[in-house]
Amino acid sequence: MTEFNRIAFIGLGQMGLPMARNLAAGGFAVIGFDAFEPARQAAGDGGIKVASSLNEALADADCIITMLPNGKIVQDALLGGEAFLEAQPGAVLLEMSSSAPTDTRVLAGRVSAHLRVVDAPVSGGVKRAINGSLTIMVGGDTDAVTQVMPVLNCLASGVFTCGPVGAGHAMKSINNFVSGAGVIAAVEAVALGTAFGLSADTIIDVLNASSGKNNATDVKMKQFVLSGTFASGFALGLMAKDIGIAAELADNLGLNLAGLKQTSAVWNEAAEAIGKSADHTRISEFLTKLSA
Repeated sequence: MTEFNRIAFIGLGQMGLPMARNLAAGGFAVIGFDAFEPARQAAGDGGIKVASSLNEALADADCIITMLPNGKIVQDALLGGEAFLEAQPGAVLLEMSSSAPTDTRVLAGRVSAHLRVVDAPVSGGVKRAINGSLTIMVGGDTDAVTQVMPVLNCLASGVFTCGPVGAGHAMKSINNFVSGAGVIAAVEAVALGTAFGLSADTIIDVLNASSGKNNATDVKMKQFVLSGTFASGFALGLMAKDIGIAAELADNLGLNLAGLKQTSAVWNEAAEAIGKSADHTRISEFLTKLSA
C-alpha cells in the first residue's frame, strides 16, 4: 500500500474533496483541513476526518497534500508561523495546486531542512477528480516521487514524471496554455462558420472527425457552449491564471512567444469582463461580442 501513516490533505474544495475521498476509500489514513468552515463541514459530512486547524492537520503527518488556489497561498499557509514544522521530519510535501514553478522551487528551498517537496498538479477537472482518473504531472527527487506513487495512482489514470522540482507545475501551465488556445480557436471557428451560414453542430462534428479536433471541440463546445449550460466546473479566472503562469515562465526564460502572450491576454481580458468565478467556457460570450 504505502509507507504513509498520516496524510494531511489541505484544501477541500471542488477538486480537493473528491481527491481526499478517493484516498480514504483507497485505504489511506487521511485527515483534511480547509480554511473555509463550510468546506470542512462538507468534508466531514462526506466521511473525511477533518481537523479544526492547520496545525492539527499537519501534526505528525508523514505526507502533506496541498490543493490550494496558487503557490502564494501554499507558502502563506505552510510558512506562516512555520506550520510545516508540525509534520514529521523528512515528510513529503505533495504540492498539487496550480502553482508557478518558480514559487514551487522557492518553497522547496525554504522547507528543505524538514520536508521533501514533490510538485504534482492535475488535469481533468472535477469529473475526473471524482472518478479517480486525473492526469498528474510530477516533478521532484526520484526517491520522493517513488514514495508518493501509490498516492498518485489512487487519484489518476495517468502519472507522468517530468523532471526535478517545479517541472510538474511547468508542464501544467504549458498544458493549460494549449487547452486555452484550443478553446479560443473552437469558439472563433464556430463564429466564422455560422457567419457564413454553416450550423454550429455541423462545424463541431466535422472538426471532431478531422484534423481540427481538440479538447474543446470534443468535450466542451456542444456540452457546455452550444448547449448554453456553461457548467464545465473550471473557473475562467483559474484558466487565465494558469496560462499567465506559462507566459511568465516564458518571460523568465527570455522567450518571445507571441501566441502564448496573445492567448494569455485574451483570457485575462475575458476574466475581467465576465468575472473570474464564471465558468471558463463563458469566454465564448466574450469572444462572440468581440467578433460582432
